[in-house]
Order: sequence, then C-alpha cells, then structure tokens
Amino acid sequence: MEHQRLVVIGGNGGGMSAAAQARRGNPDLGIAVFERGPHVSYAA
Repeated sequence: MEHQRLVVIGGNGGGMSAAAQARRGNPDLGIAVFERGPHVSYAA
C-alpha cells in the first residue's frame, strides 16, 4: 500500500482545519504543517 502525505502551508485556522478534516477522512495520512510565526491555531 502506498503511504500518502499531506503538506499544509500555514498554521492558521484554515490550514489547521484542513489538516483536521484530512485526518478524519484518512487516519493513516502523514500530515506536516509549516507555519512561519510562533503560534498555530487549534482545530479538533
């Protein structure tokens, strides 16, 4: 099986929400989030 990865540029609300939605759709998905600033948003 091929391992899939997602790269999210921007840890703001939209980026973290997209990462959370992708995780819910595929629990085995590898996710990396890149944020320039010192803080990221939280999405559950």
